[in-house]
Amino acid sequence: MKDIENSGDIRFLIDEFYKKVVKDDLIGHFFTRVIKLDWDKHIPVMNDFWETILLGKVKYKGNPMLKHIELNGKEPLNAEHFDRWLALWETTVTGNFSGITATEAIQRARHIADLMKYKIQQHGIK
Repeated sequence: MKDIENSGDIRFLIDEFYKKVVKDDLIGHFFTRVIKLDWDKHIPVMNDFWETILLGKVKYKGNPMLKHIELNGKEPLNAEHFDRWLALWETTVTGNFSGITATEAIQRARHIADLMKYKIQQHGIK
């Protein structure tokens, strides 16, 4: 298997990942019913986000933390949701790629999930 090397690889990874996510019994409803994502808008944003993180192309400008805190206000996000998201991400990455950037994609996702869990928890403490 090859490593994640370019924008095409990122697009492929994101497409494969979200195919799993929308079908998932535990977290799929967040994307299909809770926020009813506009996929034509969401997918390019995710591509830009991961290109920025993994390929160093500064394309993403946004605040994913705020989006997830807002989502948590609609329906609580908990550790099992983040764990499933990570499991699906890791399965998608390792099932399609191998190398330094693929490993970084997993490490970065773990860090992002941990930070989001912490921030959501802190936001809930008044």
